[in-house]
Amino acid sequence: MRRGLVHVLAWLLATGAAVTLSWWGVHTVMTGTAYDPPRALPVTAADTTAQRSRPLPSPTPARTPSSRPPAPTRARTPAHGTTPSPTASTSAPASGQVKAYDTDGGRAVFELGASSATLVSATPGTGWSMQVWKTETWIRVEFSRGTDRVSVFCTWHDGPPHVEIGTY
Repeated sequence: MRRGLVHVLAWLLATGAAVTLSWWGVHTVMTGTAYDPPRALPVTAADTTAQRSRPLPSPTPARTPSSRPPAPTRARTPAHGTTPSPTASTSAPASGQVKAYDTDGGRAVFELGASSATLVSATPGTGWSMQVWKTETWIRVEFSRGTDRVSVFCTWHDGPPHVEIGTY
C-alpha cells in the first residue's frame, strides 16, 4: 500500500511539473502574437462604425454619424527614424487633411480641418504610456516613460489647426 502511494505521488509530481513547463513554454512563445489584445485599433473604414458607437468622453461637441468624414483606408508609414514629422495619409477626406505625427514616444494622428481638428488615433511606442486631453480649442496627446515626456499639442483657438511637438 505504501509503495503504491509513493508511485502515485511521484506520478502526480512529474505530471504537474510537465504541465507547468509546457504551459510556460507555450505562454512564452504566444506572448506578442495575434492572441494578445491590440494596443490600438487600426483606423479603417470598417472601424468608423465601432468608433461612433463608443465615443471618447470629450467636452467638444459630438458629431453626428452623417457629419463625420470617412476614415482613410491606408496611411503611409514613415521610412525615417523617430524624428517628429508629419506624414500625410494617401486618401484624406474632403473636410480635412489627416496627418500622422511620429515621435520617440508614439504616434498621434489628427484630422485637420479649416477651423478645428479631431484626434483620429494615438498609439504609444513600446514601453511608453499615453494620456489624451481634449477641449473645444485644443487636443493634447502626451506619451510618457519614466521621467521622459513627449507632447503632441494641436491647437486651433486663434486660426486653423496647428500642431506642435515638445519633449521634456
